[in-house]
Formats: sequence, structure tokens, C-alpha cells
Amino acid sequence: MSQRAESSQCGGVVVEFEPDDIRNARAKKARSIPGSALIYLKGPKFLIYVSGALSMWGDRMWHFAISVFLIELYGRNLLLTAVFGLVVAGSVLLLGALIGDWVDRNPRNKVAHASLFIQNISVTICSIVLMLVFSYKQRIEQIWDGWLTVVCYTVVIVLADVANLASTALTIAIQRDWIIVITGYNRGHLAGMNATMRRIDQVTNILAPLAVGQVMTLASNVVGCGFILGWNLVSLIVEFFFLSRVYRIVPALSVKPPTVEADQANLQGMDQRGTQGEGQVVHPLTESNSDASLHLKEITNLPLCFRRFRWLVSTCKDGWRSYYQQPVFLAGMGLAFLYTTVLGFDCITTGYAYTQGISGSLLSLLMGVSAITGLMGTVMFTRLRKTYGLINTGIISSCLHLGCLLLCVCSVFAPGSPMDLSLLMPYFTSNSSSELGEMASQRQKHTSPLRGGSNQPLLPDRSSIHWTNNTVLFDNVPSGSAPESYISIIFLFMGVITARIGLWSFDLTVTQLLQENICESERGVVNGVQSSMNYLMDLLHFIMVISAPQPQHFGILVLISVLFITTGHTMYFLYAHKAKRKRRLAT
Repeated sequence: MSQRAESSQCGGVVVEFEPDDIRNARAKKARSIPGSALIYLKGPKFLIYVSGALSMWGDRMWHFAISVFLIELYGRNLLLTAVFGLVVAGSVLLLGALIGDWVDRNPRNKVAHASLFIQNISVTICSIVLMLVFSYKQRIEQIWDGWLTVVCYTVVIVLADVANLASTALTIAIQRDWIIVITGYNRGHLAGMNATMRRIDQVTNILAPLAVGQVMTLASNVVGCGFILGWNLVSLIVEFFFLSRVYRIVPALSVKPPTVEADQANLQGMDQRGTQGEGQVVHPLTESNSDASLHLKEITNLPLCFRRFRWLVSTCKDGWRSYYQQPVFLAGMGLAFLYTTVLGFDCITTGYAYTQGISGSLLSLLMGVSAITGLMGTVMFTRLRKTYGLINTGIISSCLHLGCLLLCVCSVFAPGSPMDLSLLMPYFTSNSSSELGEMASQRQKHTSPLRGGSNQPLLPDRSSIHWTNNTVLFDNVPSGSAPESYISIIFLFMGVITARIGLWSFDLTVTQLLQENICESERGVVNGVQSSMNYLMDLLHFIMVISAPQPQHFGILVLISVLFITTGHTMYFLYAHKAKRKRRLAT
């Protein structure tokens, strides 16, 4: 297949992806040039890596710290943290398409600089407010009968949400658009940059919370806020300089195709001017044109606020429609379904592990091992893509992911599992229910006894919890207790850890499919809707936990998670089948 045949024309711009053999020859030639290391350090790729590392490190520190700060502010209670989580998820869900549309409509340098400035300044101001609240909390609580405290909480949550929205815009701009242009639409270089950015993200996800956690533990929350404030100010200056330099040394970044609406408006204007130039001929108004003009007149007669609101709703609607019409729609939806899971190293899974007698030191070790397997997944992606192609890499990664998750399914029924099967059969008679209750009580003997009853939730009151790197550490777990069997929890974490190889390889596959197949003029809005879908599916898994919070329910959550993940991979299999059939028909 020719290079032109593999290109895609979007918004009047021809996008060509360079074959791997040309890329390898160019890379070999570059390595033979003296001083190529210095050239690389001054090149756009290295600058993007450093800028991305600084941004990801700051994001990870802030996401960890803000949760701890909100818990400390509200008397070690979950309320503010839950409100913050809902606000963040809801705002991205509602505004994802608008953020992406804003990225598409504006020059790349203005989008990157504005997002970077808004994100870091919001975090800086929020850190200052938190420092004042921590330092003068008792005085603030006495002003306005305590309402000033509510105002401070509101300001903190709003600023943190604005910072998250700006971070989303920056991620869409840099990781979904800039690196495509920087690599010169070369599939091999694009895969390498995607994998490297994901490795940086994996490392910062482990180290950044540990760093800020140590500062907060050894010093105080005020010092922790000051540390984050200083980091964001320094990071803002360095990232601004690096992104500006990348924009200057890559001329293609300054060329951006017009949006679809602008293309249509230009074409209509050209047609109208051409018709009037020939003989001042005006087309007669048809019934449809008359209705359209009346509709437009009605819109212009509305107040400005209503017109803006109507435009916002229309933009969101068009963004979701554009996402649905993409050829990689099924692949993107498949990736979103993978977010509805409890099979990850978040506070839910680690909280369940503590109810089963797993110590904090062992969990920290397992988290380190999971980071290594995640890095292995990024390495596997680059090798599989080069050998089998991008679509087949997704199929292999999906099969590996599902195969490893079978261990998690086995853990539900293995010795040591606390799952109560009577929860799945409420329609049984009282005799059958009593028999199942006896079976459940026998299975409960395999679990670690907890003070406060066996029905203790996965997330108890925060007054008995220490937080470290997204891990919940319970004070009320007896140190000397141990379950009779660790088989179930071993199967669970073996599945979770090994599945990350296929998970991150699949994630990179879908990411590159979105990069290669979305028109340049629609990259922002489509990736914005993709972020909204990811947050929506992530919300579902929290709703699952709220509906079934007991350790005895965790097995049901595991089965539901595997069901969602299987559905997601099935969507990808359907996409792969359609893509391969389309390719065969084209040849």
C-alpha cells in the first residue's frame, strides 16, 4: 500500500504517516552524527518529556495532597472529599466537549500557555487559601457564625476543580495533538513518544505522592501546602519556556486547519461571492431556506445569555455526535468501559486488602511491583506494534488482560474469600437462606477478624485511617490476627498486577488509534468527549461500591468489574473486525 493510500485528509490538510523503514533509516543516520546526544537534548521530544514530567509530578502531588487536606479540614470526615470527587467528575463529564472544542478553535501555543497558566495559578491560590485556613482555623470558624469556613471550603473545591479542567485541556493539547505534529505523523515515533509519556506517568504516580507525603508527615500540612505552591510556580516558568521553545522549533505547530464550521462558512461565502460576481444573481428563497432564516431570526432575538447557553448546548451536542461518528468510536468506548472496575490499586482495593489481613508494608511492595508490570506493558506495546501492527497489538493486549483477570474471578470462589453467596439469591426460601447463612459463616472463618464487627465497610470513618499514596491504613486491624487462608487474596493481587501489562498496552493502542484516525480539526473535541466518557464510567464504579460497601460484597464487585472489562474488550474486537474487513475491501 502506498504512502498516499495510508494518509488521511482532514479539514483540508493531508496527514501522512511515515512508514517504519524510512523512520529506522533516518534514526540510524541521526545516531551516526557527532553530538547527536546534544541535539536530542535540545530537540522537541526531550523538551516535551521534561515538561510532561514536571506537569505530571505536580498533578500527582496535588491530587494526593488535596484529598488529605480536605479530610483534615473537615474533622477527618469523608464529606468534603466525596463532594470534591463528584464536582471534578461532573465538571469534566459536562464540560469535556467544550474544553476540546476550545482546544480545536484556538492556536496551539495560546491553548497550551493558557491551560498551563490557569492550572498552576489555581493550584497556587488554592495552596495559599489552605495555608491560611490551617494556620487560622479556629479564628475563621468564629467569623460569620462559621460561614466563612464554608466559603473557604467552597473556594478550595472550586479552584481545585478549575485546576483539574485546565489540566485536562493541557493533556488533550500536548498528548493528543502536539506530539502527533512533533513526530511528523510517523507511526513509529508516535508510538515511542506515547510509550515514554506513559512510563513517566507511571513513575510519577508512585514517587510524587510519596514525596509530598513525606513532607507533610515530617513537617506539617502548612509546609506541605508551601511545598506544592513553590513547585507549581517553578514548574510554571520551566514548562512555559520549554513549550514556547518547542513551538518555535517545530514550524508545523503554528499551522492549524480550520474547524468544520469555518470550512463550511468559507465555502458558502465563496459560492455567494462567485454568484454575485457573475451577474448579481440571487437564488430565490425556497421553503426550507425561509424556515432556516426564520429560525435564525428567532435565535438572534434571544437575550445574549440565552444565546450563549444555546451555543454551549449545541457545541456539546455536536461534540458527542462527532465522537459517535468517528471510525474508532467502538475502540474509544471499549477503553472507557475499562474504567468501571475495582481491580486497581486505589483506596477501595487496598481497603479490602486490609480487611483480609494484608499489612501496609506488603501493599506498598505490591504497588511497586504493579508499577514495574505497567512499565513492562509500555515496552510490550512498542514491540508488538512493530511486529504485528497496531490493531493486532490491541487484540493481543485484550486477550492478555482478560486472561490475567481470570485469576481475580478465581479469587472470588477460592478459600479465604469472604463473599456471601446468599446475596446473589434473595429469592430462596427461609430454609435455604439459613443453610446458605451457615455456609457463609463457615467461610467467614477464613477472613481476618476485625474489631467492630465483620460487617465493617471497606472505607470506615477517617478518624481511624492514615493516608499514604492512595493507600488506606486502618488503625483498628488487630496486628496479631491472620486469616486461615491467603489463597483468595493472593489470586486477587496476582490477577491485578499481571493484568496491568495487557491493560497499559491496550490503553496505548487505543490512544494511538485515536491519534491516527481523528481529523486534525476535531482532535480536541473528540478527545474531550473521550475524557468525559472515562469520568462517567469511573463514577459508576464508585456508585457500585456505595451500593455494596461490605467486604462480603467485594466478590460481587469483582465479577461486575470483569463483566464491564469484557464488554469493553468485546467492543474493541468488533472495531478490529470492521477495520480489517474495510482494509481487505480497500485492497
